[in-house]
Amino acid sequence: MRRPAQMHDHELPIDRALVRGLITDQFPEYADLPLRRVRSIGTDNALYRLGSDLVVRLPRAPGSSAEAADQREETWLPRLAPHLPVPTPVPVAIGRPGQGYPWRWSVSPWLRGKNPVVGQLAYPDRLARDLAAFVSALHAISLPGGPEASRGGPLLERDGETRAAIAALGEEIDQAAVTGLWESLLRAPAWTGPPVWLHGDLSPGNVLVRRGRLSAVIDFGMLGMGDPAVDLIVAWNLLPAPSREVFRTLLGVDDATWARGEGWALSVALIQLPYYRVRNPELADSARHVIGELLAAHRGQSGIT
Repeated sequence: MRRPAQMHDHELPIDRALVRGLITDQFPEYADLPLRRVRSIGTDNALYRLGSDLVVRLPRAPGSSAEAADQREETWLPRLAPHLPVPTPVPVAIGRPGQGYPWRWSVSPWLRGKNPVVGQLAYPDRLARDLAAFVSALHAISLPGGPEASRGGPLLERDGETRAAIAALGEEIDQAAVTGLWESLLRAPAWTGPPVWLHGDLSPGNVLVRRGRLSAVIDFGMLGMGDPAVDLIVAWNLLPAPSREVFRTLLGVDDATWARGEGWALSVALIQLPYYRVRNPELADSARHVIGELLAAHRGQSGIT
């Protein structure tokens, strides 16, 4: 099978032979199971399905959030999972460096379901309710001492990187409208409550659905504690506008938190788009969708036309 396109400049080559060697050396009980690469729009991990019930996840590049993901998932996800309404990929084994591969890697359950497709949701309001139940349950968990989420601090900390992305996109976006929207969202009051547990990257690629219902949430590589607004990005990268309101109503978030969630969705999309335009066209398309949805929702406000 042809190796997937390189996602990052310093990405390590990962192929089936490497993964098979790691498994054979470290987990011989799995050595005879079928192994095949899984196509994914995820950016941090290479995925290989192991047998019918397991998946191997290997960080692609140095400096990626995936390097710390296994440790976060190994330490914290088993303690969080019992409080959540859908299955999560609690690791069953943590691999060590080997075969020339320098980082920890994991073996986790293969969870049933498919990634939802924006604009093709069978029951969007039902999915909105399920997502709200998941987010509510996660944010309500009382488990102190968790790590600070990589996404979860003040939105203002992303201002420089977000403006650089706006400049890099040039005529690909409406510069004036996007800048005006970003500046208006930055004015939202900051989160002053205690940090809550966050998934950090709720997106179509990290949720699974079956028969129109949320069946699992995966990839907790950005797991940590911070501003609950971060987990509202799924309202913009997946849900249509009417279902977005269902999601918001069930969560009962205030206007400031909702605005910060919009700011997170916009910032993430703007930063993703120039970086993944060629490296990951599907993710770039998702970023364009988010930017368009946010501009449409705010058209006529704050001078945006």
